Order: sequence, then structure tokens, then C-alpha cells
Amino acid sequence: MGVMSDGRKAVQLFRDALANRRARSELAGRLAALTPLERGHYKIAVYFADSKVNMYQIRQWYKPLAELSQTYPVVVLARAPTAATQLFEESPLDVAYVRTVTALESTLEEQDIRIVFYVNQNAKNFQMFRYGRCWHVFINHGESDKMYMTTNQFKAYDYAFIAGDAARERLTRALWDYDLERRALVIGRPQADHYAGRLPYTPDERTVVLYAPTWEGDREAAAYGSIATHGVALMKALLASPRHRVIYRPHPRSGVVDHAYGHANRQIIQAIEAANHADPSAHHVFDEGMDLGWQLAAADVAIVDISAMVYDRLAAGKPLLITRPVNPNAEIDTAGYLQACEWLSADHAANIIAETERVLHDPETVGRLEHWSHHYFGDTTPGETTKRFHAAVDTLMERWESFAEREARTGSATDPLAGTTAAVEAGRAGA
Repeated sequence: MGVMSDGRKAVQLFRDALANRRARSELAGRLAALTPLERGHYKIAVYFADSKVNMYQIRQWYKPLAELSQTYPVVVLARAPTAATQLFEESPLDVAYVRTVTALESTLEEQDIRIVFYVNQNAKNFQMFRYGRCWHVFINHGESDKMYMTTNQFKAYDYAFIAGDAARERLTRALWDYDLERRALVIGRPQADHYAGRLPYTPDERTVVLYAPTWEGDREAAAYGSIATHGVALMKALLASPRHRVIYRPHPRSGVVDHAYGHANRQIIQAIEAANHADPSAHHVFDEGMDLGWQLAAADVAIVDISAMVYDRLAAGKPLLITRPVNPNAEIDTAGYLQACEWLSADHAANIIAETERVLHDPETVGRLEHWSHHYFGDTTPGETTKRFHAAVDTLMERWESFAEREARTGSATDPLAGTTAAVEAGRAGA
């Protein structure tokens, strides 16, 4: 088993190397044709060191950051060639490819970066932390009760933008000596203000069910994926019903670790194709697009695993079921919403029609959902979370100005490895 696993890893490493080589070749031509970024224009950077496989982590921030960029220009700093290639093709934000530390330094010297956002905990984030004259802010790629949300790595950042009271309580329980009041700024879920989108079907009397499972995880403690344990049974029942329409959106890493999940994923996709062929009016959807939002707004009921999708859906304030992990070693934080959520066990997956009816129409279930939605995200009135997001950025910009002016008054020397020359000069000019 170990030899087979090592062999698969070797093959994957070889494929990754080929992908990176192809991406670098394609980037060379693209970069030669690009107009250089306007010097001193950008105030905010999004640091993204991951490859194309984790693009979903930054995609969900496209719309909120594009709106923010109208006030504070934003640029994405891409470190990996495959991700940079994809970003150049699809990002509404300007992109700088900074594969090497030298390229990163050169870009920072040319810009007036005051805030750097991070959407994940990539080890290469550490390379960016060396620059001291900008705020390093962890904005994450979703709200959840997974152990990822309470890692001590929060302390590595100057600040973190968090969703609401639940996140505050979670961090208070988990982290020692963390100045939560100053370093964690509550913003809600800005993405929820951009959930609307064009539907790939015409709405009718069918009940729309979103099934958005996570991947299988790379260790037992994070074995939250349900495709192989719940997915085939529940999808078979829904696809057989003339009263339901399914939107299937699996995690892009499904089957990367466990081939059983990959096999189950393919089974479901094939079943959707067969159901649409048998009844073209059903318009079941296999969704692997980059946009996430319209699915959450359009679905009458969502079925999700323990992942950020729970809380993306909770931000919409609409009914959901959460699959209960089969692996007994999967860690479940029952201090938050998961203590009162609507669970779907594997042995009840085939009864999904009755389960969806219950969460849609039971008054107690609906009331609990409203309570927890407010606990996690505060006021979810359209536009309110965007206001909080922008206010948090304004606060950090004001703090940056204060520190820059103080440095200019005291005449502190500029350390080229601590921050950008442009940033310090801007502080002196404003003093």
C-alpha cells in the first residue's frame, strides 16, 4: 500500500512539474505583451502563493474586492505559474506575477501597498511577512467551525477579518494571549451581498436542492467529505423525483486522496447526465464553474458537509442539512451551530425527500436557522456586511497613516526589507 501511495505521489509531482513548465512558457509570452502596472497606484495587495488547484479560495473574494478596489486599488500578487495564468484570464482585479522573492520585492518597491490580504495559510505567506510597513490581514476563504478556523497561525497576522460573534467566541476559546478586541475586526460575510447571478435553468414549481460536498480530507480528523458515504444514495433519490431539481457542486479536490470519492463523484455526474437525458425538463445541474453565489441564493434546500459551505449557506438564511461524518475520528466542534443544526446521517441519505420537506416547513427548524444566522454573521440585510468590510479597511488605512506619520516625525531609518520605499515616502509626504 505504501509503495502504491508513493508511486501515485511521484506521478502527481511529475504532472505538477509539467503543468508548471507549460504555465511558465505561456506566461512568458503573456507578460511580454502586458502593459506594466502603474507605479504607486495600488494600496491593497492580495497575496496568493497557491497553485491553480486552490483557486476557489481567492475566487470567492473577486466581487467584494473588485468593489473595494473602486476606493482602494487592489492588485493580486501571484506566486505560482498555474495560478497566475488562470488569474490573468479570469480575475477582475489586476495581477502581478511574482514567482521569485526578487520579483516580489521589485513590485512592492514600485507600489504603495498598505494592506496585504491572505486567503489561506500557505507556507509561503511567511516570505511576505518580512515586510513590516504594511498590515498583514488574514481574510480566509470562508467561515466555518473546522479546526482550521482556530489555528494559532492567526497570531502571525497583524489583523484578521472575522464574520461575527461565533468566530469571536471560537477564537477566545482556542487561542492564548490573543488580543482579540484589537486584532480581530468583525465584517460579516461580504460575499453574501453578491450571491445573485444568472441561472442555468428557468425556475418552475420544482424544489431546487443544492448538494455541495467537500473533499475527503487528508487526515481522519478532517474526514468531512460525504460523496462516497451519502452522495450516491441521496442523489439517486433526488434525481428519481419529478418534483426536484438538483444542483451538484463538488469540491474541486474531490478524489485527490481517496479514489473511492473520485469514483462516487463520477457516478453522480453520470447519473445527472442520464436523468437529464430521460427528462430534459428536469434541468439538473452539474456545476464546476468559478462563480459561487447564485447556487446558494437559488436553492430551496442545501445539503453540505462540514466546511465553509455550511456558513456560506447560513449567511443566506435559507434551509440546509449537514451530512454527519461517518469516520468516528472526524473532529466536530459542537460548541457552535453544529450543536443545533439539522444532521443528515448516511443511513438516512436515501430518505432525502422527507428530510428536505421537514427543514422547509417545520417552524422550530426555521426559527433555529434565523437565530444562528444572526449569531454567525450579524445583520444580513443586503449591503450591511459590505459596509462593515469597507469600514474595517478604512480603520486599518487610518492606523497605517498614523504609524507612517509617527515614523516621519521621528525620522526613523527605512529598512528595505521591512517595507516599501514608496510606503514610507508616502507617510513622510503626508506628515
